[in-house]
Amino acid sequence: MRMLNWLMFSALAFTTSAAELHFNFTDWSAGAIPTNFQSVLVGDGAPAVWNVVLADVPPLLAPLTDKALDVARHAVLAQTSADLSDERFPMLIYTGEKFRNFKFTTRFKIVSGITEQMAGIVFRYQNASNYYVIRANALANNVRFYKVVDGQRSDPLGPDVPVAANVWHALGVACEGNQINITYDDKPLMPTLGDNTFTEGLLGFRTKSDTVAYFSDAEVDYTPIIPAAQVIVNRIVEKQTRILGLRIYTAQTNGTPQVIASMDPAEIGKEGTEAEAGAITNGTVYFGREKGVVVMTLPLHDRNGDYIGAVRVRLKSFFGETQDTALTRARSIVNQIQTQVTAAKDLE
Repeated sequence: MRMLNWLMFSALAFTTSAAELHFNFTDWSAGAIPTNFQSVLVGDGAPAVWNVVLADVPPLLAPLTDKALDVARHAVLAQTSADLSDERFPMLIYTGEKFRNFKFTTRFKIVSGITEQMAGIVFRYQNASNYYVIRANALANNVRFYKVVDGQRSDPLGPDVPVAANVWHALGVACEGNQINITYDDKPLMPTLGDNTFTEGLLGFRTKSDTVAYFSDAEVDYTPIIPAAQVIVNRIVEKQTRILGLRIYTAQTNGTPQVIASMDPAEIGKEGTEAEAGAITNGTVYFGREKGVVVMTLPLHDRNGDYIGAVRVRLKSFFGETQDTALTRARSIVNQIQTQVTAAKDLE
């Protein structure tokens, strides 16, 4: 089992082994806004206020002795704005990774609210108009699941259960394919749900209206998603032993090329050089030679001929190899990639 602090998260797309992601808010001082999260407001009203606050939190495990502290004061995530607008849904979305098959758990406490006292989680989030929700209501004493598709909420599902305010509760969801299992206070909430609307997406926290709520001890157990680009790389290097290195790059929003797939997992996320930038921007081909090695960088294009990426190939050289023969060898590898890539989305 791989265990990672979310602040030190690095790309895991190269493996299918299980992973753990802990949202460790104690790494931030009170008043700070955690990085790798995006605040989203659905509906009316003032913007949400998400930050880290200090709160008394009971231990996850029962104390071994009666002398142990019942609670400990540490940093938690909080939504503290109290706008009374009815159709107002503050969300804080973790943008560091998409999740497909996973178990997401968190503890939450509804602190206050006049109009509403609701808190919960969102998952398989696509955008502000498409996602799944599980939320607990301390005024109505129920927990409900529903989905939002193109901004329209489905009929809610879920039982009436005690949801006391100013008490820490546990909420969790496990997704495997189209199967959704929900727990509340560490017990199954309802029978398994089946829904094919969203197969993967982001995770986050959610409140409603003027609800002030805290979240703590959030973690995700999951199987990392392998992007199509990495699948392509894996298949090619399995068959061609003379390949010493194979990377696929795409341009980030700032224009900088970045490795999205590689033979070496440690290279995922690294920035490219002028060679990769030139291949993506102008379709330029680059050649380099090291002792016993040739290095080629070539462009990838979509079905319209527009450049969408670059491929860097390191090959064992042979005696008398020329730039032309190296280019022929590298191009045959890139052509294998190109036959599977007709649009930028084919690399995702």
